[in-house]
Amino acid sequence: MIMPYEAEELFAGLGAVLLLATLIGQTLKWRSGGEASPAVENLNQRVFAWWVMVALIGVAFLFGKGGVILLFAFASFAALREFLSLTYTRRSDHWALLAAFFVGIPVQYYLVWIEWYGLYSIFLPVYGFLMLPVFSALRGDTTRFLARIAAIQWGLMICVFCVSHIPALLTLDIPGFAGRKLLLVAFLVIVVQGSDVLQYVFGKLFGRHKVAPSLSPSKTWEGLLGGVASATALGAGLWWITPFSPIEAAGFALVACAMGFLGGLVFSAIKRDRGVKDWGRMIEGHGGMLDRLDSVIFAAPIFFHLTRFWFVP
Repeated sequence: MIMPYEAEELFAGLGAVLLLATLIGQTLKWRSGGEASPAVENLNQRVFAWWVMVALIGVAFLFGKGGVILLFAFASFAALREFLSLTYTRRSDHWALLAAFFVGIPVQYYLVWIEWYGLYSIFLPVYGFLMLPVFSALRGDTTRFLARIAAIQWGLMICVFCVSHIPALLTLDIPGFAGRKLLLVAFLVIVVQGSDVLQYVFGKLFGRHKVAPSLSPSKTWEGLLGGVASATALGAGLWWITPFSPIEAAGFALVACAMGFLGGLVFSAIKRDRGVKDWGRMIEGHGGMLDRLDSVIFAAPIFFHLTRFWFVP
C-alpha cells in the first residue's frame, strides 16, 4: 500500500500548523524572559509531543498497512500495560496476563492483517472474554476474583479490541476508494484529536459551566460545544480525503467527536477512582499512551462499523 498523494498534502498541512504553534510557543517563552508560565510551558510540551506523534504516524504511513498495524499494536501493548498497572492483580493472574499480552494482542492484530473480519470482530469479545477468567480460576485463588478478572477483561477490550479498529479501517473494501484507505485512519485521528485540542482551547477562552466537575473539572459546556462544532466543521472540510460527501463527513465527524468526549469522561472517572492524574509519563506534556488514546478508543469502533455498514457493499 503506497501513501496516497492526499496524505502527503495532509502531513504538509499538519507540519505547517505545528511549525506555527512552535513559533508561537517559543515567542511567548522568549517574551517572558526564558521563564515561561506553566500554561506556556504546557503548550510547548504539547506541541513537542505532537511533533513526535505526527512523525511516528507519518513513518507508519510510509510503510503502509504493515506499518500502521505495528504502530497500533505497540500502542495497544503500552496502553494495556498502563491500564493494568493501576489495577489490583495477584500472582494467580499471571497466566491470564500472559495470555492477554502475548496471545490477545498478536492474534487480534494478525487477524486484522489478514483481514478476517468474521474472526477479529469476535475473537476478544467472545473467546478472550470467556477464556481469561478460566486461566485465573484454574489457579484456585478466589480473593477479589471478580474485580481482578473484570479489570483484565475490560483492559483487553478497550486497549486492544477498540484500538485495533483504527488499523482495521484499512480492511474495508469501499468502492472507488482503493489505495486511499490510509486516509480514513488520518481522518479519524485528526478529527477526534482535533476535537480534544479545540475543546481545550474553547474551554480556556470561554469556559464557565462545567460538564462533570466531579469527573473532569476542566471540561466545560462552552469547550465541549465549541470544540465539537469546530471539529465537525473540520471533518466536513476534510471530506475530500474520504469516501464521504461533505454532509456525510460532518455527520461522521460529529458522531466520532461525541463518542470521543464520552470516552474521555469514562477514562477520567477511572483515573479518579485510581487516584491518579495521568495514566503514565510516556509522552512529556501528554501523560501516558492512554491519555492520548482515551477519546479515540471510544470513537474508533463506532466510526469503523458505521463506515462498514453504509459504504461497504
